[in-house]
Amino acid sequence: MKQPDSNRPFVLSPRFQSLRWQILGYSLAIMIGISAISIILVYQYFAHSLYQQVNERLKVLADSAAHSLEAIKKDKNALINPPIRRLDGDGDLDLSWQNLQQSGQSIEWFDQDQKFLGKSGKLNFSSPLILGEQTLSGKPPIQLLTITVYNNKHSQGQDINASETYIVGYIRVAESTEHIHANLQRLLWGFSIGNLLTLGLIGFGGIILTRQALKPLAKSYEQLQQFTGDASHELRSPLTAIKTSVEVLHSHPERIHPQDWEKLTNILSATEQMKHLVEDLLLLARTDNDLDFMAQDIVNIPLEDLLDDVLLSLEPQAEQKAINVKVHYFQSVIVQGNAFQLQRLFSNLLNNAIKYTPSEGQIKITLQQEEKKAIIQIEDSGIGISAEQLPFIFDRFWRAESARTPQIKGTGLGLAIAESIVQAHEGKITVKSQLNKGSCFTVYLPITTHFQE
Repeated sequence: MKQPDSNRPFVLSPRFQSLRWQILGYSLAIMIGISAISIILVYQYFAHSLYQQVNERLKVLADSAAHSLEAIKKDKNALINPPIRRLDGDGDLDLSWQNLQQSGQSIEWFDQDQKFLGKSGKLNFSSPLILGEQTLSGKPPIQLLTITVYNNKHSQGQDINASETYIVGYIRVAESTEHIHANLQRLLWGFSIGNLLTLGLIGFGGIILTRQALKPLAKSYEQLQQFTGDASHELRSPLTAIKTSVEVLHSHPERIHPQDWEKLTNILSATEQMKHLVEDLLLLARTDNDLDFMAQDIVNIPLEDLLDDVLLSLEPQAEQKAINVKVHYFQSVIVQGNAFQLQRLFSNLLNNAIKYTPSEGQIKITLQQEEKKAIIQIEDSGIGISAEQLPFIFDRFWRAESARTPQIKGTGLGLAIAESIVQAHEGKITVKSQLNKGSCFTVYLPITTHFQE
């Protein structure tokens, strides 16, 4: 067995490079999602806290301004010469609103009929009188609070009947929240920049970590590929010798005891199956090792002629099961590729269609061209594949549950090989299937395919 060169630097194969970038992409996507949610939650928390502080300041200011309502109703000059504030025992702060009012705040007094009485402050806005908290968007953004003032505001704790309580006016206080918006904007920018730097560092570290994490797995996979390829190659010669010897004996039945004839036939059949399995494994190993087995024998291939050859070779199997094969070639399509491998591709697909279609079933083959793609469909009325199993049909050694019967032989490599050949030709293969109704495989091949020499 060929030993890998221990001196050459280790390089991840394209398969593992793709896996590496997928893992890194998913990790970054998750981190971006977590960071975005964290930023939103922190932003909302700070915004709620800041606006709550504004509302508390406005409430204290409104309660203080309510003490001046009666005086302002009697004399509007009370705004300029406020009366002396005395302790009234009503449970709020006994401070005059002049001592509490800050720049960027305004106070408005209204009587019981919502008639404007007076204003203190330079904030200008237009809004109907609405009880409770209110937010005005604009320049600057403003937070409003409107409270109702009752006649027993200064009752000093005396018990007064509800029937004796009535509205004497309203107080509306306002505060510009422009500074809060500015602070929240700076907070958001800080989070965003910090988040980008963090994601950049995580991405850089992830590139290194994913390579180191995948390195042992990639080495093991490479060794397995090497073993599969070498073992398949080494098995070809003894299998060929066995097959040749058995065929020679089989060609001289007079030399074989009648009781041994069936045994010899079984040996020949088993040897043929082993030979096909070894050839399939060798092909997949060469594909996995990125050996460009398409680089030679690239020719222009008329797909009609190629499909006719495949049909001719499999016609006895279809006739044996009385399967009706319909062919529709809508256009003459020529592609570039390896004729042997493309023949193997369609042989695998058509052989599967015949194998899994019951007697007197139907198979339909269509060939057409759309833009710069050749589209080949092979549709059967066979046993079909369940929707749960469809994602696995191109996996190696995988066979559907309905196909695992002694009457239907197979290794589970045919579709894996078909997919490898299509991908080597820069094409695509898809499948649609319904259980107990049949399957339809569609192959897309580019009309002009470029291969590296």
